[in-house]
Amino acid sequence: MTRVFARRATLRRSVRLLSDFRYEQTDPDIFYGALARDSLELVEDLYAGATGEPLSGRIVLDVGGGPGYFADAFHGAGARYVPVEPDPTEMHAAGITVGDAIRGSGMALPVRSDSVDICFSSNVAEHVPEPWTMAEEMLRVTKPGGLMILSYTLWWGPFGGHETGPWHFLGGEYAARRYARKQGREPKNRFGVSLFDVGAADGLRWARSTSSGELLAAFPRYHPRWAWWMVRLPWLRELLVSNLVLVMRK
Repeated sequence: MTRVFARRATLRRSVRLLSDFRYEQTDPDIFYGALARDSLELVEDLYAGATGEPLSGRIVLDVGGGPGYFADAFHGAGARYVPVEPDPTEMHAAGITVGDAIRGSGMALPVRSDSVDICFSSNVAEHVPEPWTMAEEMLRVTKPGGLMILSYTLWWGPFGGHETGPWHFLGGEYAARRYARKQGREPKNRFGVSLFDVGAADGLRWARSTSSGELLAAFPRYHPRWAWWMVRLPWLRELLVSNLVLVMRK
């Protein structure tokens, strides 16, 4: 069911995204604009591959949707896009208004069970203390036959420490203290508070053991298709996969 998206997963795409990622802190409009387009293509292709249906008319719940950078992309595809964000500061950070936005925690979604066609989360699971509680909640609110797509950054990958990397390899607390000392301010992503050590093995273990859904696919989000084999190798995947996508069917 990943065949449609796999055609997009080229080395050229990987290089383009890596180039855009450098703007995360300095120009978030560039960073999140690129990520929004890529997220739409990811969700659209996976949904089409699993169901044979287009995204138009479907309800997409984005857990940790932040200020709503993804809204225009999903609305443009005809989907009803509903972001959920616990932090009101994040919701209003970019001055974007999303009519269906919900304030709430991913670990206790204020959404009724079996109510959305697709539940999606991009680069959020590493920021919550109980990511698999959040994943179960995502499955709970997904309609039977719908998709849950969870994409998250691996701790031991090159971007695991976010702005404190690559020093997170020496420990999250050390990396946070070093950042504060060098920059004169606390990092946005503070280890143990808003950034946690979560790996590929953790997600795969949960996905294969949960009774709430079926694992359809697991692959590196930003890698070209010919590098997806890395997910199959313990230890190596923790270092090289960088961002793991888990695709579950309710």
